[in-house]
Amino acid sequence: MFPYYYKGGEIHCLKYGSYYSNTEKLFELMKQEEEFILHTNRRLKIWVDFYKTTITEQVLQQFIAHITNLHARIDKLSIVGLTRFNMWRLKRRIKKSGIRLNMSFYEDPEDAKTWLVSD
Repeated sequence: MFPYYYKGGEIHCLKYGSYYSNTEKLFELMKQEEEFILHTNRRLKIWVDFYKTTITEQVLQQFIAHITNLHARIDKLSIVGLTRFNMWRLKRRIKKSGIRLNMSFYEDPEDAKTWLVSD
């Protein structure tokens, strides 16, 4: 549901968690979210939840393509629900892709949301 109001700010939530290993449904949701965001004529503060989703090589590749397509619409990006190893893998992939984003990783969803709405 967009927008999600939190501590006086607006957040767009991408709930990519709880897909376990169902990549087909996850990728379909990513496509739908991408279409919605691209039709939004402004930059967004985006919170991504990956809790209980298996992070495979294919999921990493798809997510990198996803944020590459959306980077012009992303003001800030926070990601929650990744293991330390998967955080490292994703950071490495993002760096290699050349994407420059104001991005942070968190264990606690509330910390992630608070960071997004802070100036």
